[in-house]
Amino acid sequence: MNVSEEEKLHSSDNESDSESEGDLLSENESSSEDITESSSDSGSDSDTESESEDEENAPNGDIRSGDAEKQEKPKDEYAEDSSDEEDIRNTVGNIPMEWYRDYAHLGYDVAGQKVAKGSKGDELDEFLDKMENPDYWRTVTDKLTGQKTVLSDDDIDLIKRIQKGCHPSSSENLHEPWIDFFSSETMIHPVTNRPADKRSFIPSKWEKLKVGQMVHAIKMGWMKPRQEKKVKEEQEFYNLWKDDEEPEITKRYRQHIPAPKEIPGGHAESYRPPPEYLFTKEEEEKWREQEPDERRINFIPQSFSSLRLLPAYDRFIKERFERCLDLYLCPRQRKMRMNVNPEDLIPKLPKPQDLRPFPTAEYLASIVFKGHTDIVRSISVHPSGQWLATGSDDGTVRFWEEITGRCWRKVDVGGKVSSVAWNPDPNLCLVAVAVNTSVILINPRLGDKLIVSNTDSSVLSFGQEEDNSTVAEKKLPVNWIPSDLNLNDYKAGILLRVEHNKEVSQVTWHAKGDYFATVMPQGGSMSVFIHQLTRRRTQNPFSKPKGLVQKVMFHPVRPYLFVATQKYVRVYNLLKQQLVKKLQTNCKWVSSMDVHPGGDNVIIGSYDCRLSWFDLDLSTKPYQTLRHHKKAIRQVTYHRRYPLFASASDDGTVIVCHGMVYSDLLQNPLIVPVKILRGHGTQKGLGVTDCQFHPLQPWLFSAGADGTVRLYR
Repeated sequence: MNVSEEEKLHSSDNESDSESEGDLLSENESSSEDITESSSDSGSDSDTESESEDEENAPNGDIRSGDAEKQEKPKDEYAEDSSDEEDIRNTVGNIPMEWYRDYAHLGYDVAGQKVAKGSKGDELDEFLDKMENPDYWRTVTDKLTGQKTVLSDDDIDLIKRIQKGCHPSSSENLHEPWIDFFSSETMIHPVTNRPADKRSFIPSKWEKLKVGQMVHAIKMGWMKPRQEKKVKEEQEFYNLWKDDEEPEITKRYRQHIPAPKEIPGGHAESYRPPPEYLFTKEEEEKWREQEPDERRINFIPQSFSSLRLLPAYDRFIKERFERCLDLYLCPRQRKMRMNVNPEDLIPKLPKPQDLRPFPTAEYLASIVFKGHTDIVRSISVHPSGQWLATGSDDGTVRFWEEITGRCWRKVDVGGKVSSVAWNPDPNLCLVAVAVNTSVILINPRLGDKLIVSNTDSSVLSFGQEEDNSTVAEKKLPVNWIPSDLNLNDYKAGILLRVEHNKEVSQVTWHAKGDYFATVMPQGGSMSVFIHQLTRRRTQNPFSKPKGLVQKVMFHPVRPYLFVATQKYVRVYNLLKQQLVKKLQTNCKWVSSMDVHPGGDNVIIGSYDCRLSWFDLDLSTKPYQTLRHHKKAIRQVTYHRRYPLFASASDDGTVIVCHGMVYSDLLQNPLIVPVKILRGHGTQKGLGVTDCQFHPLQPWLFSAGADGTVRLYR
C-alpha cells in the first residue's frame, strides 16, 4: 500500500470521528433547546454569523476542497436500517397475542409474574368508537403487540395497489426501455476478456459420485420411479332431479332478490266504497290542483250500483308499463338489518338503593335557609359541619347554624360577593370573602372562644415594617390592609383586607390553611395570585398569560396547582415550577372544577351542559362525559368522605352521582347517577349557583338564584 493511500484512510477515519462527534453535539444542542429556548436561539444566531465570516475569509481553494470532500463521503446504507429492531411495546416475547385471548393476563415478565391486560372496552365502546372516531376505518390491531395502529395515507395507498395487482411502489417505472446487452450478432470485442475456466472442460468428480450413488440405489430397489396417475376415461353425468346439496350458508347469502310485491287494494278502490272514502267537491278540487307526486292516492274514488256498470280503468296500461320498468331497470339491493336489543346497549349498573348513603330528601323535606334578598352566589361549610357561610349579591355575608337553620351573624361587606371559602384549619375561625377587587378575611366569632381569640391574635400580630418590605420587594399590585386602621371593621369581624387591581372572581384555600389563591379573569399575566397569611406575602406563579382563567384548585396532598381556562386544565408543580399535565376538556367553556380527595381524579363542569371525569393516571382526555343537565352547569363538588359527587345547573336541579374510586389501578372508577334534587326556582336565567357537601354526613347544601339555601339530607 502506498503512503498516499494510507493518508487517505487516516483522513476518512478522522472524518467519521468528526461526524460522530457532530452528531453528539447536535443531540446535546437539541436537548438544550428544549430547556432554554432563548439561549439556544441566540447561540444559533452567533454560530451562523461566525460560520458566514469564516466562509468569507476562507480562500477559494479551501472551499472547493471542502465541497469535494463532502461529495466524496460514502453514504452508510445501514444507518437507517431497522430490520433487526424489536418492538419495545411487546414485553412478553415474539408470540401471537391470540394465545391469551381467553385469559385475564397477557404473558409473563422476566420475574415470571403475570402481565395483566390493559383496559379494553366492550361492544358498546366499540360501537361508539365506530360512530365518533373518524379514523376508525383505518385502525388495525397489531398481532405482535396487541395494540391498535392507525394506518397512514401511504399505507392505504400501498394496500390498494396490492389489491389491484399493481407494483407496491408507485415511484418505480416498470416499463422502462429494454437495453439489449447480449445479442445474437457476432461482435468484435467480447463482453469480458477473461479466459474460460478449466472446470468447464473436465467432468465433475462430485457429479460422477452422485450419479453412481443413485444408480446403486436403483439397483438395490431403494429408489423407485414415480407411478403415473391413471386418467379416468369414464364420462360424468349431472343428475337434474337430484336433491339440492347446496350448503345453508351459500343459500343465505345468494344474491337473488325477489321483486317487491304490490300493495293490496283498499276500501277506496272498491266499486262501492263506504261514504267516508268518497271525495267532496272541495276535496276533489284540491286533489286536481295538487301535483301527481303530492297526491295521497292517484285516483278519485267512485261509487256504482253494480259491478256491471263499472267502466274500464283508463290508467291500467300505463301503470302496468311503469311496473315492468321498475322490475326491469330499477336496481335492488339486499340490506342486512341489525337486530339489536335496546336493553343490551344499556350498561349494567348497580341499583341506586345498593349505593346508599346519599341525599334522598324530597322538595318538602329539605331545610330552607331564608334571609338573602338577592342571588346567593357562593356557600361554604365549616370543617366541623356546624356552621354555614353564604355570600349574596345583596352585599352581605350570613353565617347559619346547620342544625336549626338560624342566622347567627350578618356582615355587610359593601359589594356583591362572588366567592366565600372557610379556612380548613380547625384551629382558626376564619372566612375569606371575595368582594369586587378585594379579599376580606372575616372572623365570625362563632364556636369556641379560645379559637376565636387565637384567630384575632394570629392574624393581627404581623409586623407592619416587614409587610411593607415584602410588598415593595415583589412589586405586585396587592395591598394588605389590617383592621387596626378601621375600628368599625374590627367590630364587624373584618380582620384583614387584601386589595387587588382587578375584580376577584374566586378565592380558595390550601389544605393546611396558610395559603390561599385568588383568580382575576381580566388580570392577564397577573390573573392568579398565591397569598401567604402568616407572612402577608403575595406571589405571582405565572410570568405569561395562560388564557382566561376560570378556576384554580390546590392538590389535597401534593404541591400541585390546577388552573382551569376556557378549554384546558393545566397542572403545575409549584416546587419544580413546571407544567406536569395538560387536560383536554373537549368543551366550549369551563365553568367549575373540583379535585378528588385522593388527588388522582378531577371533575370539570362546563356551560355547554357537560360534566367530564378525568383520571390523571389514565389519560389527559375525559374518562367519561355526562350530559344529564339541560342547561349550563354552575358548580361541581366531591364529598370528602363518601364516594359521592354532585353538579348544580341553571335548570334548577342538582344531580347526585355515585363515584367510587378503587385502589386497584386496573379497575376503572364506577360512576352511577343516583338522585335528582329539585326545589330551587329560576330567576334571570339562573338556577342553582353553588353546591357543597357536608364534611361529615352525606348531606348536600345548595344555593339558588331565588335567594334561598337548601339542605338535602
